[in-house]
Amino acid sequence: MKLVAIVGSLRKDSYNRGLVETIKERFVQKFELEILEIGQLPHYNQDDEFNPSELVLEFKKKVKEADGVIIITPEFNWSIPGVLKNALDWLSRVDKVLIGKPVMTGGATMGIAGTLRAQLHIREILASLQAKLLPPAGNEILISQAHTKFDEETGLLKEEATLKFVDDVVERFFAFVKE
Repeated sequence: MKLVAIVGSLRKDSYNRGLVETIKERFVQKFELEILEIGQLPHYNQDDEFNPSELVLEFKKKVKEADGVIIITPEFNWSIPGVLKNALDWLSRVDKVLIGKPVMTGGATMGIAGTLRAQLHIREILASLQAKLLPPAGNEILISQAHTKFDEETGLLKEEATLKFVDDVVERFFAFVKE
C-alpha cells in the first residue's frame, strides 16, 4: 500500500515532520509512506489552474496515485498554516484528486490544545473537497506539549503513551484505506 504525507510545517526541526517520520518508521512493514514537500509550490492562482507548473502537476499526481493521505499540521492563529491551505487549494482544482480519497489528520504543538482548532478547520476543508474521513472521536492525533514528547536528537516521538495512541489511530486508518 502506498500512502503520502503532507506536513503543514516548513520548519526544519518541526514536531509535525517528526510525527510523520515516526509513523513512517513504525509502519514500514505495512505501507510505503512518501512525504510530499509543499514549500516550493507556487501560490494558487486561478489563472494558472489549467496550466499549472511541473511541481504542481507532480504533487497532484502523487496524491492521486496514493491509496491514502496523511496530513499532519501545526496550528497557526487557531487554524492551519497558509502553506498547507495553498497545497489543499491546488488539490481541489480541475481534477480534484482528493474526491473519495481516504485522509487522516493530526498535529503536534507545544501548547495544550494539541492543534484542535486546526483539526476542526482542516476537517471542514476536507469535507468540502469530498475526501473520506473517519469520524473524529479517537481518530485524530492531537499531540499537546510536543516539546516533552519528542526526542531532541532524532526528532521522533518518544513518549510511550502517545506512541501507543498514534499506533492505534494509524492502524484504524490503515484498515479504513484497505476497505
